[in-house]
Parts: sequence; structure tokens; C-alpha cells
Amino acid sequence: MAGRSLAFLCLGLLAAGCTQSTLEIASDAAMTPRDKKLLANAPYAQATIPEPYKRHIVTYHRKETAGAIVVDSDARYLYYVLPEGKAIRYGITVGEDALAFSGIAKVGRKEEWPSWTPTNDIKKRLGNIPGYVAPGPHNPMGSRALYVYDGPKDTLYRIHGTNQPEYIGSAISSGCIRLTNEDAIDLFNRVKVGSPVVVLAPGSGDSPTNPRIAFSGGRDS
Repeated sequence: MAGRSLAFLCLGLLAAGCTQSTLEIASDAAMTPRDKKLLANAPYAQATIPEPYKRHIVTYHRKETAGAIVVDSDARYLYYVLPEGKAIRYGITVGEDALAFSGIAKVGRKEEWPSWTPTNDIKKRLGNIPGYVAPGPHNPMGSRALYVYDGPKDTLYRIHGTNQPEYIGSAISSGCIRLTNEDAIDLFNRVKVGSPVVVLAPGSGDSPTNPRIAFSGGRDS
């Protein structure tokens, strides 16, 4: 990302505690018949997501406008900013430190049940993987994908579903952000093409050892 964008990012880091969170009851109302059919036969075990990484509506302490996405890799959270100081908080899987991206960008395009074509770098790193994976619940991209762009340029950074929900809350991915397939569908339905995406630099968010947003003064109900 350009230095100008990162400068604005640094100016935006106004940390204060988050005072309340409310567990949002998951619903399949956002799912299409295709979603329900594919997820009913998903070729992976259903994971038990830890309570802090389930979808919550939280009091939000930063100043991004409603409709923005904010990724806090330190705390393993993605926020979709709502009006009036609220946000929807999703638990995520993040990229390993050497593969992490940070900066300010935008949602360049959206896709339901995307295919996956791994880059040459991913092929070199992961070894014997297919050159193309068709859409479906077996696909590492999962149910939905948001493609992150810097102006007209595709950053190759994605926010997407997963076929490994058991890793939500971990740092294992190839640099992208993974949500459960259900959360990816929920987020996809809210986000518009052109929406800003703010990815906090490592050490700038609420780390797991100092989780100001997640737990300080917070309560679930």
C-alpha cells in the first residue's frame, strides 16, 4: 500500500475500550437454496467455534464510517462497521506473519461460491496442490469471496469462507482472511463493491494477550 494510505491508517488508530457485546443468533435466512444444499453436505467436520469468535454485535471504538470492513489480525477479528458506534464482529483465521497484508484498500468485486486457482507462490509453498479447484464446500475459498483492490489493482488479498472452520481464531492461512461459510455469507450480503477495507498492521490492533475489544468490560448475552 502507498505511504499515504498507511499514514491515514496510523492516524485512525484511536484505541479505547469496547464496553458491550451481544451474541448474534445465527440464522439461515441469508442463505440461498444452493447454499443450504451445499452446506448440508459439506465434506468437513462441523467445528465448535469458541464463544469469543462467534458473530457478535459490539460497541465499536474506532472512527471508520458505516459499511467499512476493519480487520484486526492481532485479535483474530473482522468488524463490519454499523451506524451509531456499533459493529458486527466476526471471528477469523488470519495469515501467518510473513504472509500478512496491511493497509487501506476496497472491495473490488464479490463472488458467490468462487473457484480457486492458487498462485505460483502458493504452489511453491504448499507443494502438491491442484492448479484449479471448482466451486463448492470442498473449496478453500468456501461459500463467498470478497476481492480486495488497491485502486484498480487486485492485491490478491481475499476475505472468504473456508473448508477448515476448526482454525477460526488461528494464524495459518496463505495471507487471506477466512470466516466460517455461514459468516462469509452474512458479511457478503452486507458489503457493497467499493466499500473500504482497513487491515490493521501487526501490533496495531487488540492482541490476544491484550484483547481490549473482545473482553475488557465486555459481556455476552
